[in-house]
Amino acid sequence: MAEPGQLAPQQLGQRRLIHRDPSVRKQSDAFREIRTRLLELAGTQNFVTLLVSVSPRSGSSFVARNLAAAFAFDESKTSLLIDCNLRYPEQHKALGVDANQGGLIDFLEHPSPGIKPMIYHTGIPRVRLIPAGQARENSGEYFSSFRMRAVIDSLRCRYPDRYIFLDGPTIKGSPDARILSELADFVVVVAGYGRDTPKAINQAVAHFDPEKLAGVVFNHAP
Repeated sequence: MAEPGQLAPQQLGQRRLIHRDPSVRKQSDAFREIRTRLLELAGTQNFVTLLVSVSPRSGSSFVARNLAAAFAFDESKTSLLIDCNLRYPEQHKALGVDANQGGLIDFLEHPSPGIKPMIYHTGIPRVRLIPAGQARENSGEYFSSFRMRAVIDSLRCRYPDRYIFLDGPTIKGSPDARILSELADFVVVVAGYGRDTPKAINQAVAHFDPEKLAGVVFNHAP
């Protein structure tokens, strides 16, 4: 996999991304632990993981991109991060990606060019991004469409070493997280440490199939 424009550790740190430098070992090890948990659950097959926040600013987007980076630490694996927060897309900004070829919503509305032009380099080795595209208020119909399911299946099956991470919208106040969970093998719920109450976390977790729920991550960063 060609890696043009690979970012240096200092640049990755400025973007709040983990890397191999010892200066962020504690943070990197935290994401490696989540990676290990998911791999233990999945066995030898690659899989799709949905990451969703209990409430706004709990940090699921931060966790999603760093978990994708943690998987790609292993040179035998590649990560594909898909921004599925169509109301408040942010992954392309956080990763410094110029999404000039469009994103997920553009493909779902106009599939003829194919999905390949919407897969961008991130500067992180073996990590690619499909940005959300233009913001949309109503996204449930896109996520429940046959086209959405077909593209996820195609992206996973084409490369057996590819692990897909869906950065979903906040659980509270939106049905989209539950709809997206139907496309995923695992769900990771992100709770803001000191922000989300045990009651709110329990209510959020109850939205998902217990067999898909991989666990709750407590995040300090917004």
